[in-house]
Amino acid sequence: MHSDSTPAHSESVERSFGPRANAYLSSAVHAQGEDLAALRSLVASTPEAHVLDLGCGAGHVSFAVAPVAAEVTACDLTPTMLETVQAAARERALSNIATRQASAEQLPFADASFDWVLSRYSAHHWRNVPQALAEVRRVLRPAGRVCFIDVVGSADPLFDTHLQAVELLRDPSHVRNYSAQEWLTLFAAAGLPAQVTHEWRLPLEFASWVARIGTPEPRIAAIRTLWAAAPAEVREHYALAPDGSFQLAVARIEAIPALLPLQLSSL
Repeated sequence: MHSDSTPAHSESVERSFGPRANAYLSSAVHAQGEDLAALRSLVASTPEAHVLDLGCGAGHVSFAVAPVAAEVTACDLTPTMLETVQAAARERALSNIATRQASAEQLPFADASFDWVLSRYSAHHWRNVPQALAEVRRVLRPAGRVCFIDVVGSADPLFDTHLQAVELLRDPSHVRNYSAQEWLTLFAAAGLPAQVTHEWRLPLEFASWVARIGTPEPRIAAIRTLWAAAPAEVREHYALAPDGSFQLAVARIEAIPALLPLQLSSL
């Protein structure tokens, strides 16, 4: 049981992101990046691709890949985000983008519906990643491919504890930034052997980072207090600046279904 003052996780996600859709549409962190061009190139390698943009947010992945895809389904839990995607797609004359409201753990699509499942900066909000990846595997076509991009946690417990703490203080819908190795294990368990193909550092300017999600002032103060008390090696690891700005690790993880053993056994 939960009351209005203690929302379920799905409600927490909607409360965090519903009022912030336009902020995410205009966010340079989300709207820009070489990774968007990379996703477009990947999808372009599949003729007439049907693409699922899972946890689409304000739709930046959908906008990037739509010109080289047959159809893109932008899927998100938050209706306001989907309305933002629809409006922006119309403005950009991207008529092959459709929207669908759903959680990553319960996808309303038939088996083998998509050539590509993409997700960017969304999975750290998902309540049940193993279930979500099982759904990804289910809706993927036999020769389909998956590419996730997300902030990754650290294998070092000291670094990781500080990261998860500041993320949760900023946004109560945060669940976990999984480490790269955790992601590979999760993908493998879902029948999606994966590899980390790219890793990079993402600079985050503190003031816009907290403003984008509407972090309340007491929580902002708590983040500043936590950073101020952080050990020297933590501050160095995250390249913490005097104004609170810092850097996070990001990884691109790619997978294809585990079909090779089946093919070999039938020869």
